[in-house]
Formats: sequence, C-alpha cells, structure tokens
Amino acid sequence: MAFPSILRKSGSSLAPLATRLVRDQRNYHRALFTAKTHSNLSHSHRISFLSPLLVPNLHYSSASKKPSSDETLLRVILSEIQCLQETDDHDRVEQIPSDFPFEIVDNPGLQTLTLKRTYQGEEIEVEVHMPDLVTGENDDDPDGDNSEKASLSSLPLVVSVSKKDGPSLEFSCISYPDEIEIDSLAAKRPEISDEEIAYKGPSFVDLDEDLQKAFKRYLNIRGIKPSTINFLHEYMINKNSKEELIWMKKLKKFVEA
Repeated sequence: MAFPSILRKSGSSLAPLATRLVRDQRNYHRALFTAKTHSNLSHSHRISFLSPLLVPNLHYSSASKKPSSDETLLRVILSEIQCLQETDDHDRVEQIPSDFPFEIVDNPGLQTLTLKRTYQGEEIEVEVHMPDLVTGENDDDPDGDNSEKASLSSLPLVVSVSKKDGPSLEFSCISYPDEIEIDSLAAKRPEISDEEIAYKGPSFVDLDEDLQKAFKRYLNIRGIKPSTINFLHEYMINKNSKEELIWMKKLKKFVEA
C-alpha cells in the first residue's frame, strides 16, 4: 500500500514540472519566432526606406549624361562660332550714303530686307535677298559671254512699282557689281487674285532689245541703279555674316539644353 502511494505522490509532484517545461519550451519557440519576424521586418523596412533614395539617383545619373555625339557636335558649333566672331563682317556697320534713295527695313532673323520709297505718286518696294557669293574663278562655265558673270557675286531683287489703288509692275532681277539684269517682268492688277493665273507676257529676253533697255532706264530713274546695288552688296554680305552667327548661337543653345 505504501509503494502505490509513493508513486501517486511522485507523479503528482512531477506533473507541474512537466507542464512548466512544456510551457517554457513553447515560450522559447514563440520568442525565437517573434525575434526572427521582427528582424525580417526591420530588414525589409530598411530596404524599402533606402530604395526610393537609390533608384532615382541611378536613374538621374543615366538620364543626365549627354551622348558623346552631342558633345562632339557642340565642340564643332563652338569652333564655328569662334571663327565667325573673328571676322570683321558680323559687327561691321555700313554707313548709308547720304543720297541713298530708299528707306531700309531690316528685321534680324529674316532672309531678306525691304527697301521702300515714293516716287511721283508711285509706291516702290524692293525685296533684297541674300547674295550668291563667289570666292573664285569658275572656269568650267560653258556659256561663253556669261563665264565672266559666273565668277561674280550676285544679288537677287524683286522690284514692285505700283500706282495708288491701281496696277503694278513686278521685276525679278539679278544684280552684279555695277550692272542689273532683268530676268522677268509681270504686270499685276489688284482685281486679279494670286490664286488666278494671269497672263505674264513673253519672256523678258524675248522682248525687243530697245524695250529691254527702256525698262532698265525706267528702273534706274526710280533708284535701282549701280550705286544703290553696290551698297546693297556690301550691306547684305554683312547681314549674312550676322545672321549666320545668330543662327549658330541658337543651335548651340538647343544642343546645350
């Protein structure tokens, strides 16, 4: 009787101990799980916190670097600008002759300039284009008498002579130093729109020679004469240099942006 009693007593004393051991083991595993989870969350938090800082920096670095071709282009443009600035034409100011018969309307950035004047009730307007510059002899020109002119710089002009509220004559000309040639002549009337095709007359070179000379004198009296043309040649050469420099600087600004 004594031995079973001892066993029951031992068993009853061991049960609480076993229960504590199991509970402590569960608490240990729970603590390990909690610590590991917290460590993983902290690591993920650090990555998510740093990621917005790292990714934009990498993206910005790759996007801000210009291609090598752009850098090469920029160097060439800067070299061209330096060459243009070393010439005298880009900042030269032409002195307008006191007897120059026209008002000059020159807007920077345009390919042309405009001359205006009034002569005996007529409105005269001349559109002057950039010169066709020739720097050397052209021995390959096959046109006999024209070979000398092929070696000269030329200046295209469009001369309009109009009556008040009436018809107008439009001359397309090519001017050389001390000489003016009329390429074509058109008679225009205000009631005929530009969309309609008006009869333009025969080719100017097909007109009677005396009539051609008479029209040249007609323009000469109205200020289209060698002294005017020679001044315009110098003026337009300078304008061409100025406009080219402005154009190059605009290219530089675009490539740099």
